[in-house]
Amino acid sequence: MSTLKEDALKYHSKGRPGKIEVVPTKPTNTKRDLSLAYSPGVAEPCLEIAANVDDVYKYTAKGNLVAVISNGTAVLGLGDIGPEASKPVMEGKGVLFKIFADIDVFDIEVNTKDTEEFIRTVKAISPTFGGINLEDIKAPECFEIEQRLKEELDIPIMHDDQHGTAIIVGAALINGLELVGKKIEDVRVVFNGAGASAISCAKLVMSLGVNPKNLVMCDSKGVIRKDSPNLDETKKRFATDLDLTTLTDALKGADVFVGLSKANVLNQDMVRSMAKDCMVFALANPDPEIPYEEAVASRKDIIIATGRSDYPNQVNNVLGFPYIFRGALDVRASKINEEMKIAAVHALAQLTKEPVPEIVNMAYNEKSLTFSRNYLIPKPLDPRLITAVSPAVARAAMESGVAKHPITDWDAYNSELLARLGKESNFIRVMGNKARSNPKRVVFAEADNYKILRAAQVVKEEGFAIPILLGNKEKIAKIIAENKIKLEGVQIIDPLEEHEKREHFASIFYERRQRRGATLYEANKLMRDRNHFAPMMVDQGEADALISGLTKNYPSTIKPALQILGKEEGIDKVAGMYIMLSNKGTLFFSDTTVNINPNTQDIVDITKLTYDAVKKFNMNPRIALLSYSNFGSADGETPKKMADARKILKEKYPFMVVDGDLQANIALNQKMLQENFPFSELCGESVNTFIMPNLASGNIAYKMLQELGVAEAIGPVLLGLKKSAHILQLGSSVREIVNMVIVAVVDAQSKE
Repeated sequence: MSTLKEDALKYHSKGRPGKIEVVPTKPTNTKRDLSLAYSPGVAEPCLEIAANVDDVYKYTAKGNLVAVISNGTAVLGLGDIGPEASKPVMEGKGVLFKIFADIDVFDIEVNTKDTEEFIRTVKAISPTFGGINLEDIKAPECFEIEQRLKEELDIPIMHDDQHGTAIIVGAALINGLELVGKKIEDVRVVFNGAGASAISCAKLVMSLGVNPKNLVMCDSKGVIRKDSPNLDETKKRFATDLDLTTLTDALKGADVFVGLSKANVLNQDMVRSMAKDCMVFALANPDPEIPYEEAVASRKDIIIATGRSDYPNQVNNVLGFPYIFRGALDVRASKINEEMKIAAVHALAQLTKEPVPEIVNMAYNEKSLTFSRNYLIPKPLDPRLITAVSPAVARAAMESGVAKHPITDWDAYNSELLARLGKESNFIRVMGNKARSNPKRVVFAEADNYKILRAAQVVKEEGFAIPILLGNKEKIAKIIAENKIKLEGVQIIDPLEEHEKREHFASIFYERRQRRGATLYEANKLMRDRNHFAPMMVDQGEADALISGLTKNYPSTIKPALQILGKEEGIDKVAGMYIMLSNKGTLFFSDTTVNINPNTQDIVDITKLTYDAVKKFNMNPRIALLSYSNFGSADGETPKKMADARKILKEKYPFMVVDGDLQANIALNQKMLQENFPFSELCGESVNTFIMPNLASGNIAYKMLQELGVAEAIGPVLLGLKKSAHILQLGSSVREIVNMVIVAVVDAQSKE
């Protein structure tokens, strides 16, 4: 069994099977709560809806609920695998709806290939939903199914396989033509592939202005011609009477190639035969119609897009469908029409031309993304997508007369959209992309452990890091073999075998620590210990970052790192910070692991360290100095030191947004903060950084949130060291180790 297969099966089966669950949105703790949620209280909204059916949007989840519906006849690259086998894909689509646009989804798998029965089934269940996303239904049935449902139902319906790709291609085409100075009505466009996606793409580019006479479509038999036998009605629309037979013929002098077919149908000679400043959209997945490297080597004036994330201009449906449905739902559109799709195209095209936020540059390891041949369309992790595409779609719905609930306050709507984004942390996705863009050598000091080796395999396969394993080679090899872990080519080092290196490291350690009680004998003995050997590797440039602590207590792993790597220049204190991925977004807790009872100056130093770290992760720190008091409402040493620290911080760093002393609930609740303390500079935007008054409070806070399932913890992230070294929680999971490696790599990148 391959590693990917094994991990994918574990991912879907571990714990609660599948990827989704239903979570109540109202309190259900008391008898009264339950009497309101169900009998007898539930009768009241039922009667209101019976009297006015539109009140279903007021009293139920319908307005934010989309059905992802399939019969499993055209699943991904798997083909007709049946409704049950399609369910993991439909659940996955639901996850994307939720994390990118905060849309709830029920996945519905329908056991029929009969078009009429499928349509009847969807119509029968449609009262449940605010919108319907048709998915993975084979052509040509999908065309009739979508068209009929759009005609016979009054909620937004879209077959994403058709229109999702088309919308992204449309945006790329518009921007590409602008860059090369060509008019859309003049360009010749060649499609390879005649399935649902290709047909929809062709229709959309004609809506954008491509002259039908300038469009040629090829299927597996060659150019679709008017004299081709046995053409169905869909293909007849795109049949040409030009004297062309093969794809090679069609491409001569063509301006644009759109491939929605299979790998390697295009070669360099065919690309060279195209017009000046040609565009090649090779969208077959996972392997495009022509390898990216071959395409760019074929000619210097080419503009290329693929469906892959590892090349520029990724045509990814996630740029479209979550935000299109978000806008359609928010105005209660009766359909998703051509005007709404065109609005999404232009919104995506326009967003590409606007200044790119630093968090996007960071995610893709770019210094400054700007509108160009290698940046035709936005990146999938761009947080502006929801406020660019959804309002454009909503406006188009209103202007085309299909919106039942028009938006009047657009500023408030944008704020609402941003609030939705905050419910799902994007942190690890951004950091993972950042790590992958420039992976670093990470030494694992406890490599004779299954979880460490599995995590090393994941980070190697994902391209986050280049692992180096420390430990007994025979023991490591045995664990790898017994668990079928894929770590071919990874460097394994046993410090006990490295006599010369140990002596070299010992001499350096002794030279630095001889006036602090260390002897050469002791230094040589310490270098046999992996928690001393590993930081020496980082110190001497043989690795870029260190991960340890899975099986050791915290003091025994942090002490060697501090002694060997030392503090950054100008730093008096080190600190431990936890990154908490919560339903309020990404939160930073500090200090949670190092300083037992910091004094006022220590709090100042820890706050500055934390501020710099949060900025390094490309977020704007809004810092609360926590206490059991609110701005002196209670006496005591803790409130005083936090208030005094705030005063010093504002004097030394007036740019820093920091306030306190504050209780945790007030800091987390903007409404309470503004009502009770409107003078605070933390009013207006959520607080994301929390400085704890002592080690006990910080340690208790993050562990309680973690164990209660309120937040996922990454850390502790050590702050203030010269080089990247991070200590795991005792007993961390593979997932937590991988997340820690990602942070360690990003930290190492910043220290270069």
